[in-house]
Amino acid sequence: MALYFPKHSAAFTKAIEAIRGRPVAVLGHVRPDGDCIGSQVAVARVLRELGFDAVCYNHHRVPSNCASFVGDTPFFVDEDGVDSSRVAISVDCADRKRLGPVLQEAYPEVYLNIDHHISNSLYAEHNIIEGTASATGEILGGIFLDNDLTVDEVTAQALYVGIATDTGQFRFASTTRDTFEICCHLMERGADPAAAAMELYERESPAKLALLQRFLASFRYLCDGRACVGIIDKEAWAATGATKEDTEGLVDYARSIEGVEIGVLLEEMDGTMKGSFRAKDPVHRVDQLAIQFNGGGHACAAGFNPESTLDEFYPRLVDALETHFASLKETSQ
Repeated sequence: MALYFPKHSAAFTKAIEAIRGRPVAVLGHVRPDGDCIGSQVAVARVLRELGFDAVCYNHHRVPSNCASFVGDTPFFVDEDGVDSSRVAISVDCADRKRLGPVLQEAYPEVYLNIDHHISNSLYAEHNIIEGTASATGEILGGIFLDNDLTVDEVTAQALYVGIATDTGQFRFASTTRDTFEICCHLMERGADPAAAAMELYERESPAKLALLQRFLASFRYLCDGRACVGIIDKEAWAATGATKEDTEGLVDYARSIEGVEIGVLLEEMDGTMKGSFRAKDPVHRVDQLAIQFNGGGHACAAGFNPESTLDEFYPRLVDALETHFASLKETSQ
């Protein structure tokens, strides 16, 4: 069988062998999604199978729709305490700031960084970055298969969840033949797509649906309908009883509209703002748009954290989108 990531697989083996015998902390980004949780679980379990004392830390708790995929993997939030003597390995995290303040302070130096974001800042001593991969779970799945490492049922399901979520259930352009092949190998090792889909997509809370109603009602069309912006303001949380994790996937509704090329989600909570971009075509490089607003990500999916209020930020967003579409028009002429 041809290797999926020969260069990265060799680099992973070398990096892991160099810290054999030392305890490891597997770190993920704030507000973790399926790829983050799945990647953390998978790395920790594979390392434990190799004899390492490996645990997972995150700034936020595991989202409810991902909780069943953790299994018996040691998984902690940083507010419960962090063992800073461990060697830090980060997964699915494009920038150290995305680890959250507690983990940044506990681990000023990250030993190994494994990620698929093209905006990754290469902040670790060793960086395994593959921007063409559909998910960090795909990179890890390929590395584990290339190196013939033991992948148990929980690990296989965790990796599958990471790939399924970051490909939009295999709808996005980043999905390749290798993506499907790796998923086939994960199924041979116990991954169950039906069970994953049930937990991820068939257990929506009434609060999330109420939040979705408000989000859809807020849509604003910009740039001759080529962009759609949806807003979740601070009043929406109290009115619906929704939580931060209930925003997962909402921005895709803004992108899915016919004629819309870039969908945007703006959410306001506790005096802070968070935003997400989703594009239908990688030509839009929304990661570059997000960088303007303290963010980053992928060509078709990116997040940002503007340090301003919604009222202050919205005109800046409109200007950025208008400038972006104007530049595309000039390039095509």
